[in-house]
Amino acid sequence: MSASPSPYLAEESEFNLSEDVVTKITEMAAVFPQRNSALIPALHLIQDQFGWVPPPAIKQLAQLLKTTPNKIYGVLTFYTMFNLKPVGKYHIQVCRNVSCSLLGAKHIIEHLSKKLKIQPGETTKDNKFTLSLVECLGACGTAPVMMINDTYYENLDAKKVDGILKSLQ
Repeated sequence: MSASPSPYLAEESEFNLSEDVVTKITEMAAVFPQRNSALIPALHLIQDQFGWVPPPAIKQLAQLLKTTPNKIYGVLTFYTMFNLKPVGKYHIQVCRNVSCSLLGAKHIIEHLSKKLKIQPGETTKDNKFTLSLVECLGACGTAPVMMINDTYYENLDAKKVDGILKSLQ
C-alpha cells in the first residue's frame, strides 16, 4: 500500500469552499458588527465540508471575514474541536481531564492504542480511526468518557470499548 500524498501538498482548488458554505458564512458575518465574530460557526461549516480545516480554506475564510490567517490559526490551535489535519472516518476523542483520569482514562487510552495499533494523534492505516486526547468533554459525572464523531460514550471500561469498536467495524 503506497502512502497517500500529504494533504498540505494538494492543489488549493481541491479545498475551495462550496458556494453554500460561502453564502452561509457571508450571511452570518453580515449579522455581526465585526465580521470576524462569525469565525467559530464558519470554522464549523468548513470542518463539516472537509472533515478538517485545510490551509487553503483558512485563506478563503480570512478574505470572507476580512481578517488574517494568523488570527484564524490562533482560534484553531486554541480549540481542540477543530482538526488541523485530516482525521479518520471515526474520530475518537478520549477525555484525559481529572475526573476521567481518576476513573481510568489512562487504561482506556492504552486499550484503544493497543486495539487500533496507533498512538494518540495518529490515524489507522485504513483511515478508519483517529485517536485524540482532549482536556474535557464535559461529562465528568459519567467518567471515563470518549466521543466518537458526535456521539458520547460514558462509564467506559475495556469491554465496553471493545463492543463500541466492534459496532463500527
